[in-house]
Amino acid sequence: MSKYLITSALPYANGPIHFGHIAGAYLPADIFNRFLRQKGENVLYICGTDEHGVAITINAEKEGIPYKQYVDRYHNIIKEFFDKLNIRFDHFSRTTIPEHYALSQEFFLALHKKGLIKPAVEDQFYCSACNRFLADRYVSGACPKCGAPDVRGDECTKCGEWLDPSKIISPACKVCGRKPEIRRATQYFMDLKAFAPRLKEWLENKKDWKPNVKNKALSLIEEGLVERAITRDLAWGVPVPLEEAKGKVLYVWFDAPIGYVSSTMEWARLSGKPEAWKDWWFDKETKLIHFIGKDNIIFHTIIWPAMLMGQDKPYIIPDNVPGNEFYNLEGRQFSKSDGWYIDTADFFSKYGVDALRYAIASNGPETSDSQFAWEDFQARNNELADSLGNLVNRCFSFIRKNFDGKIPAASSELKPEDKALLDSFTPVFEEASKSYYSYRVRAALTQAMALAHAANKYVNDTAPWTLRKTDLARCGTVLNVASRAIINAAIILYPVIPDTALKILTKAGMNTDGKAPEFKPYTGDLNNKTLGTDDTLLFTKIPDDQIKLEIEKLKKTG
Repeated sequence: MSKYLITSALPYANGPIHFGHIAGAYLPADIFNRFLRQKGENVLYICGTDEHGVAITINAEKEGIPYKQYVDRYHNIIKEFFDKLNIRFDHFSRTTIPEHYALSQEFFLALHKKGLIKPAVEDQFYCSACNRFLADRYVSGACPKCGAPDVRGDECTKCGEWLDPSKIISPACKVCGRKPEIRRATQYFMDLKAFAPRLKEWLENKKDWKPNVKNKALSLIEEGLVERAITRDLAWGVPVPLEEAKGKVLYVWFDAPIGYVSSTMEWARLSGKPEAWKDWWFDKETKLIHFIGKDNIIFHTIIWPAMLMGQDKPYIIPDNVPGNEFYNLEGRQFSKSDGWYIDTADFFSKYGVDALRYAIASNGPETSDSQFAWEDFQARNNELADSLGNLVNRCFSFIRKNFDGKIPAASSELKPEDKALLDSFTPVFEEASKSYYSYRVRAALTQAMALAHAANKYVNDTAPWTLRKTDLARCGTVLNVASRAIINAAIILYPVIPDTALKILTKAGMNTDGKAPEFKPYTGDLNNKTLGTDDTLLFTKIPDDQIKLEIEKLKKTG
């Protein structure tokens, strides 16, 4: 049994999250978490909201409300969204808890003591109209590298580059819109270059990482790591723990990843074992897995590992960083401000959760950008309705009607077609297991649905509705074998569509108690097993005219 500490990138408490976020850092992590538990691994899944930073201060000031009140609102909204999508963290925390402030300052001081953090003077924008220095996202303008308009100040979401705000083209103050001036200001800088040799050696030894993540990180090192400012002049954030740095706070990219540790500390405290967090973060056997979007690669493969390496305590460093590409909406980036988004409450009320989880997972941005398209969602939903839902419904309905609701016994003399389907279970599980372990959810789903397709073909070819009239014993064997195929398909699909998988197992007469089924071929006795009483359809097909309306609605708002 291995030990896994899984994290998802901390969502920013500056607004609701959308399907694009889910596809990168949250659904893949939840799927991996559920699969590992099926395999009997020791797992802890941690997340929480990132509640500091300039975007939060800007918007809270615009609304005229305290910063804490602002992040409280979005912490709750984000948590509620995760609950609806059936993302199951062991603990969901936030970066405004006492543990986080103390730990972030401890991280800073450990690096500062070793001379890895030093003060230096830099050019910084200053707005004379607002009478303040403009930290990062208080500045808007065009990206100096790709030319994209309205970058965030410190990051371009178009090309994914980390920017020096003073290099922004046509800069403007986000508050008043005026052009700022350049002034010299003292900030504290982390010496990333000092970690370059160790980071390079660590990365080069990672043979099982996604190429997009590993290559990006190594290219950053080859380009030359430089000192990066880790403090800002803001009223909101973790105070820099130095007397001479009053009024400064830690830059959000420095304190945010520490949230993984502080969240684990809070989990341990609330569990009644306040020191238990060390069993995860100080144990060299722990595999630390960070699920992120590609815009977070630099933070999780360069900066955060360097921060961990520079501590006095024996922190583990990431074992893997499964970075996913961007997930768009009908060819464009999700944008609520532009009206190019999907109302999640409306979506869930119409289509349910598992259909969405399946659609995103089966077309996830694992190696390249992908997108949510309404017609693709319809096809994925209808695939579930046809290949899985229809198989379950027609087999179990037939058993209820013709065998008194009990799975008939299988003959001891199986035919080649029976053996072929039964013998396929073990290799399918083996291949799906390899896929899940290597973060290839799309491949795992292909293998699971191939089993469902094979079971459908088996039922069609053997025609139990005809056998019922001519050979009842043979009919019973077919239904027994088909039922076993259904159960095994549900077990493999559980990480992606957990509610549906448990419903299928309950329909098959299995008492799951809501727990994850063990990830191995089911070998239990099905002879004369009484089916569950639930005979509702698992999925319903979505008609073309309904999808057409959804597309038209999106185009009108966006």
